[in-house]
Amino acid sequence: MQAAPDIFSYRKFWAHRFGVAPQLPMSRSEMEALGWDSCDVIIITGDAYVDHPSFGMALIGRLLESQGFRVGIISQPDWNSTKDFQRLGKPNLFFGVTGGNMDSMVNRYTSDKKIRRNDAYTADGEGGKRPDHSVVVYSQRCREAYKGVPIVIGGIEASLRRIAHYDYWSEKVRRSVIMDSKADLLVYGNGERQVVEIAHRLAQGEAVSELTDVRGTVYTKRHGRRENWWEKDSTSIDKPGQLNPPIDPYQMQTEESCEQSKAETAEQTAVPAEPATNVIKIHRVSPRNADKTVIRLPPYETVKDDPIIYAHTSRILHLETNPGNALALVQQHGDQDVWLNPPPIPLTTKEMDAVFDLPYSRLPHKEYGKANIPAYEMIRFSVNIMRGCFGGCTFCSITEHEGRIIQSRSEDSIIREIEAIRDTTPGFTGIISDLGGPTANMYRLACNSEEIEASCRRLSCVFPGVCKNLNTDHTPLINLYRRARSLPGIKKILIASGLRYDLAVLSPEYVKELVTHHVGGYLKIAPEHTEEGPLSQMMKPGIGTYDKFKAMFDKFSKQAGKEQYLIPYFIAAHPGTTDEDMLNLALWLKNNGFRADQVQAYLPSPMSAAAAMYHSGKDTLHKVRRQGGDITVPKGLKVRRLHKAFLRYHDPENWPLLRDALKSMGRSDLIGNGKKHLIPSFQPKGTGEMGEGKRITHKAKTPSTQPAFRTQHVRSKKVKSGTQRSRKR
Repeated sequence: MQAAPDIFSYRKFWAHRFGVAPQLPMSRSEMEALGWDSCDVIIITGDAYVDHPSFGMALIGRLLESQGFRVGIISQPDWNSTKDFQRLGKPNLFFGVTGGNMDSMVNRYTSDKKIRRNDAYTADGEGGKRPDHSVVVYSQRCREAYKGVPIVIGGIEASLRRIAHYDYWSEKVRRSVIMDSKADLLVYGNGERQVVEIAHRLAQGEAVSELTDVRGTVYTKRHGRRENWWEKDSTSIDKPGQLNPPIDPYQMQTEESCEQSKAETAEQTAVPAEPATNVIKIHRVSPRNADKTVIRLPPYETVKDDPIIYAHTSRILHLETNPGNALALVQQHGDQDVWLNPPPIPLTTKEMDAVFDLPYSRLPHKEYGKANIPAYEMIRFSVNIMRGCFGGCTFCSITEHEGRIIQSRSEDSIIREIEAIRDTTPGFTGIISDLGGPTANMYRLACNSEEIEASCRRLSCVFPGVCKNLNTDHTPLINLYRRARSLPGIKKILIASGLRYDLAVLSPEYVKELVTHHVGGYLKIAPEHTEEGPLSQMMKPGIGTYDKFKAMFDKFSKQAGKEQYLIPYFIAAHPGTTDEDMLNLALWLKNNGFRADQVQAYLPSPMSAAAAMYHSGKDTLHKVRRQGGDITVPKGLKVRRLHKAFLRYHDPENWPLLRDALKSMGRSDLIGNGKKHLIPSFQPKGTGEMGEGKRITHKAKTPSTQPAFRTQHVRSKKVKSGTQRSRKR
């Protein structure tokens, strides 16, 4: 993989003489106190401003400050006029616009498209402080406030909407967000490299229209072929048509297949890796000049009306995500072309350390006074040790945004942050709530070969099995845990990030360390389902791996003399899930004594592979064809309610719905009052008549011997009956 300049190697901008701000200013009075007459960059964000590296606006703002730029923050502005957008004056270089740490539509609406009452990223959790499609609205107001000022959009909302994408809430394919926002540049993925380069080049007098060569960015140009560029049609790589024998396009089981994927063309040949496992090799002919090669995707006007072509486009996009071999992509939108440069080069450990060592106050801005910001309360005693995820779960947005290459901090940097929390964070009681990231146990895990990593085109290193080229040594993480918990003033280190248990079982020493010292009674993991159909569409391991991990968890808990529980998460109504699959999951839950308190139905996040399945009804993990290759997609309120009801089989409110479903499925044998039955034949008085989403306090008669679970973050407490109930954070 090619090297990139260290992001801290640039010559500092002249304004560095003003020094470091206690917190980035949000008002003119704060600017004047710092001696500023203007801001070089103004960041508009949909979140409350918390000066902490877990909040994107703070991380990017402090990074630009370290480069010598004066950075102001406008948090959650009133979008009904330009007044708030003019609060800090006109920026000298550009507006940076982000919807916040979440996509604004995911933030504002539930999976049932009901508006959320609360917003965890707002003071006192108040809802309604950001608009739908925040990036678009904020950008338009910035343009109205100061015409001619460059607008750079970024964050997860811009990242996941960088090309034509299916929007679940409007049930249509929307244009790239750079078109709707009329921004000059879109930064996707982790934006440190891009933003630093953009700021310095603009400061040196380059026009924003000239910044067309920055990796990890998207820009627009008038439609047409570009001189000196070789254009390749996407259908020559993956032509929609007849379905080949079932193969996983992301699975390259052998070192040879990874090496052969250094490619540009896509002659595909299925080869068996082992019984019942089909593998694809992608033979490529390296282009003469990869830096001047672009893959042309089907135009927006085609994909918006043709779900099959949309699915094809999604497959190509996901194949071109490795920074080591990805080519540029282009997609026509009317008379404009949307150009996607290859992904940014991941940060080195040295760069990661420097980013997290910046002078964050680690506190909400003083403007909020004593207001509670729920998202901050959740992370203020936690430490992010890495970023990225090579799991490749089709429903997840982490890989699309952060990439599949793990970027880890050094042990020393992490220890310094723990000490800073201990010494400076108000209310610290000696307990670190998490050492983790997107996944708890991918710290310092990577491909054993840099050459193979740079050429591989798998989107998962662990599906359908763990790749033999993957280093799965958990020793660095074990050493980090031991050093962290030995620090003076640290009573306990908890692990709250989701655990990749199919990796954990490869290191019994890690599981023992985790279970003995770092579980606070409950550990969350995410098998997501029990049935092969939905699991294969999720690209998740089989339930047998969960059983293996549970056996290890129980064994080491017993050895430590501790009563501890696993909290498994499951998804309802994921593409590829049938009613029978949900019934089998419900039976598994009952047989294992699990009860869900609250459950979450699948939500198609923009640009994810599962969203393409949801929209097209096709298995997009294999070659897409118009005839055949269909999968079950649970759509509509009725079937989604049924699938959620199966997860809460013990809730009397769901029994009438489940009785009707079981009868229509020919499974009336599961209705009765015995232990072998799923639901009883009787209906308690006053139940079964409440509407969707309403809570009840009535408990089912059959007691649970295991903790309850839900599909989101939980905190559990014991109740008199001995069951464990969970609540939403």
